[in-house]
Parts: sequence; C-alpha cells; structure tokens
Amino acid sequence: MSTIQDKVVIIMGASSGIGEATTRKLAQEGAKLVIAARREDRLKSLVESLPNAEIPYVVADVTNKGEVQSVVDLAVEKYGRVDVLFNNAGIMPLAPLSEARFDEWRQMLDINIMGVLNGIAAVLPIMKKQQSGHIIATDSVAGHVVYPGSAVYCGTKFAVRAIMEGLRQEEREDNIRSTIISPGAVSTELYTTINDLENQEWVKNLRNTEGLCLKSSDIADAVAYAISTPETVAVSEILIRPTKQVV
Repeated sequence: MSTIQDKVVIIMGASSGIGEATTRKLAQEGAKLVIAARREDRLKSLVESLPNAEIPYVVADVTNKGEVQSVVDLAVEKYGRVDVLFNNAGIMPLAPLSEARFDEWRQMLDINIMGVLNGIAAVLPIMKKQQSGHIIATDSVAGHVVYPGSAVYCGTKFAVRAIMEGLRQEEREDNIRSTIISPGAVSTELYTTINDLENQEWVKNLRNTEGLCLKSSDIADAVAYAISTPETVAVSEILIRPTKQVV
C-alpha cells in the first residue's frame, strides 16, 4: 500500500507545470489534496480532468498571507489535519543587475521568498500541534550555483534553501520535516515570467531541445518520493538535473 495514500497534501502553485504534474501524481497515489493558485480557470480544468479524485481548490496568491491561510484553513476544516505543504509557486525574470529592474526584483522576493514563508507560517501551528508534518519547497539548481543574468533569482533560491534548513533544525523535535526539490531546467511555463526577451528566447529554446530539459512529471516523482519516506527519514534536498545540463 502506498505510504502517500490518504495523506493530506496542500499544493500551492498547482495550476501548471510542476504543481499540476504533482497534483496528478499524488491524486493517482491516493492523497487527499487541496490545491491553490492564482488562475481559477486552470485549477478548475485540472480538477475536472481528475474525476476519480475529490480535490477542493482555492484561488490564492502566495504573496497574500491571508489567502494562504485560507487554503490551510480549508484543508483543516475538510480533513482535520495537514500532513504535507508543497510550496511550489515561483517566478524567474532573468536579467543582468545593470538593468536595475526594481519591480521584478521586488516581485521575485515577494513570490519566491515571502510566498514560502507565508506557507510555513500558516501550517506550522497545526503541524506542531499534530507533532508531525512535512514542508516541501521547490528550490532550484540556482539555489546551489550562481550564473550571470540570474543574480537575484539565485539569491531568492539560496534564501529558500537557508530558510528550509533553518526550519529543519528548529522543528526537528516536533517531528516536522523539510525538503527542498532543486530542479535544473524543466519544460514548464516558467520562461513566460522572463521579461528580458533575449533571456526568454534562450530559455524557451532550451525547453524545446531534447535532453536539455526535465519533464514536470520527473519533478512530481521526486516530490512523491520525499513524501513517501517514513516519518523517521528526513530527505533534506533532492537536486535533480537533466543528464546533459552543464551547471
């Protein structure tokens, strides 16, 4: 029997890419899901495409802590607990620092870092009371290495890595586990958050080149593995790259 079966899992950023693939994977494994994202039409069509699973969804922006709290509240109201929170929402507007894209920097900090913190803050009281829980965040290879044009993006992902390790250390006595999933290039819509046209075209072409991009389902498999491990096992990091990726 699957160890994912009947676990209550919240997925933030569930409307496309890794979030959508993970929703499909965990629904297939028998998890009790609550999903959230900003695009209601995408959430609705995802739920409708999985008729054998009852999946409540909430329209929520991870930068709004009240909206994030309402997702967690729904899960508790419906299932009485939260076993797993998957903080998956993120953006990647790549550009050199010299372009001084202040609005993009702020947006990245708000979504990639504050979005994760808002999720952690919302579920921690419940998980501490349960004396069990698992918080997962989508990080990136960019949280482990830095490369030109990505300084701020890498900064947000390094921050998530530090926050999640701090969470592990602070909450281990409460039996709360933390995991970061750090993908390399993945064929998703993330490139559409890049406003710098040269960088957008580069990432778009990369995603269409065979062997240089992972599939969203590859990352969903990694998330499922982390969730399926026994409560006595803390998988802190999963670094997952396309075989041919350089960095």
